[in-house]
Amino acid sequence: MSVNLSAPVAADLLAINGVRIGVTEAGVRKANRKDLTVFLLDEGASVAGVFTQNRFCAAPVQICREHLAAGTGIRAMVINTGNANAGTGAAGLANARATCAALAKELDLNAGQILPFSTGVIMEELPVDRIVAGMPKAIAAAKADNWATAAEGIMTTDTLPKAFSRSVSIGGKTVSVTGISKGAGMIRPNMATMLGFLATDAAIAPELLQPLVKELADGSFNRVTIDGDTSTNDSFVLIATHKAGNAQIKELSSAEGEQLKVALLDVAQKLAQAIVRDGEGATKFISVKVEGGKNEEECRLVAYSIAHSPLVKTAFFASDPNLGRILAAVGYAGIADLDQTKIDLYLDDVHVVVDGGRNPSYKEEDGQRVMKQQEILVRVVLGRGDAAQTVWTCDLSHEYVTINADYRS
Repeated sequence: MSVNLSAPVAADLLAINGVRIGVTEAGVRKANRKDLTVFLLDEGASVAGVFTQNRFCAAPVQICREHLAAGTGIRAMVINTGNANAGTGAAGLANARATCAALAKELDLNAGQILPFSTGVIMEELPVDRIVAGMPKAIAAAKADNWATAAEGIMTTDTLPKAFSRSVSIGGKTVSVTGISKGAGMIRPNMATMLGFLATDAAIAPELLQPLVKELADGSFNRVTIDGDTSTNDSFVLIATHKAGNAQIKELSSAEGEQLKVALLDVAQKLAQAIVRDGEGATKFISVKVEGGKNEEECRLVAYSIAHSPLVKTAFFASDPNLGRILAAVGYAGIADLDQTKIDLYLDDVHVVVDGGRNPSYKEEDGQRVMKQQEILVRVVLGRGDAAQTVWTCDLSHEYVTINADYRS
């Protein structure tokens, strides 16, 4: 079940000149499911990425960081589902390298020009032989308009594929942006058990891509949480093929740079929110906005304190306006000098708490009316300044426990 999310329509997804994608069934963990995807990039494309901050990061994450740092020029990516290749020690690193070497051989490239990605069960050996055997089929299937199929090919416990596009006119040229993501559980920044791939044909100075992908992640994937767990495999990659014909963007702060950022962030946020909408067992999509902070960091602290709380999340699942749980989460967020007498709390249009206490005009039935909605806004005003931050989360249901109890079976 997902919350107001539908599968992408292939015809609505824009091909990105310079990117071809192939998908096949390699039997990585289960038969008869798309589980091996390759991205083929034209020479001259630029690639940047941000990855999990979990210190127990997966082998492919380590290899991606290594290959990106080498600056060789990335020409292909290989993504498998069903197996995370995490918690696999030296053998996992060797298997990730073997995967890169095999795809490089098929494409007549260097292994350092390949980025590997894996997602699925942790602490099981990667079936490299199946992945390598599936590569020729994936390569043969590669085409520019394959984004919808790729969105399916990277799924694990997702119930729906996630893909979005938009275009923008920059300097009189049409610039296209398309992205896909996957993730439904073990979701929380920095980043989540998620993979995200975002591509544009915009011409942009290659050195701008790394600060740009970090800025995009902070405005999208680093604002979501499902269960508070930080995965071993999170990866968000930005590709620019420079083929749109616009004059090269040399400053992100320029008018053209800002136009591109708006388009990229729009797609990245849709992808991130789609992960929350498809959270394991989710029945509600919840935006938590914290205003009136001294700075953005303390607003984030409070927002995540609320969004991570299992007591808050289970109350939302039950449509129970037990809103004292939200106040408790605000109080233990870690702001030492917080003045509770300045706190206001709103549930959509309902003013629940004023000056740290129950609003005299608040009625339980008003809170319950909002709690029954599929989409809910929680707004907290701290009364300390002008900063604000928003994160997105979902409720915590019986189904979440069922999915994760049975995940390996």
